[in-house]
Amino acid sequence: MYYEPGTSHHGLPFDPFKSCVVPRPIGWLSTLSVDGVANLAPFSQFNNATFDPPYVMAACNAHFDGREKDTVVNIERTGEFVWNMATFDLRDAVVTSSREFGPEVDEFEVTGLTKAPSRLVKPPRVAESPVNFECKLHTTLFIPGDTPMGNFTLIVGRVVAVHIADGCVRADGRLDIERIRPLARMGYHDYTSISEVFTMPPQTSAIAQAGQEGNTEKIHAAMAQAGIAKN
Repeated sequence: MYYEPGTSHHGLPFDPFKSCVVPRPIGWLSTLSVDGVANLAPFSQFNNATFDPPYVMAACNAHFDGREKDTVVNIERTGEFVWNMATFDLRDAVVTSSREFGPEVDEFEVTGLTKAPSRLVKPPRVAESPVNFECKLHTTLFIPGDTPMGNFTLIVGRVVAVHIADGCVRADGRLDIERIRPLARMGYHDYTSISEVFTMPPQTSAIAQAGQEGNTEKIHAAMAQAGIAKN
C-alpha cells in the first residue's frame, strides 16, 4: 500500500502511522501549577534527545478545542517537570492519569500514587516508579496541526537529577530491565512491556560504542586519545 498523509487516504479503518513507530517510551510527566496543584499525565510521543548532557523531549498534543494540556501550561510557567518511568505494574495508574481532568485536580490523589519529594525541582516524583528524571525546561516549540487537536508543543528539558531504585540495578551495574518491565506505547489502544532483552555487539568506532553504552568517561577518554577537543 501507499498513501500520502493529508493528501490521499490509506484505505484502512485505522490510521497505521502510530503503529509503525513502535514501541514508544511513555512520557509520564509530573508538574506543578503556579498555584501548587500537582499534575500527572502520560504522553506517548516521548524519548531522550541526547545524553552528554542528558536531555529528554516530549510532544504534547492539544485538547480537541486547541487548548494546551495542563502539563504544557505548567512547564512553560514554572520551567520544571519530572519524568517517571511507567511500568507494567503501574499500567492502571498510567491509564487513569491520562483522563482529561481539570487543572484543579491532583492526579496523584485520583490514582492513589505517592508523592516523593524531588531535590532540584519542585514537582513531586512518583514514589512507586523505579526511575525518575528531574528536569529543567530548555525550550518549547509550538507546531500547528491540520486540526486543533493536531497542534502540539515540543518540550525539551535538561535532566538535572536521576533517581533509580536500588533493587532495579543488577550486580553488574546495569538496570534490570526484565525485572522493571517498562511500559511502552503501541498503536491504537495497545501497549507492550519489555520482558526480553538481547545484545548485539556494535560495529562502530570506540567513541561511538562508548556513546551507545552511555559511558561518558569512556567517551571523553576516547576523544582525548583521538585528539578531539571537548566543546
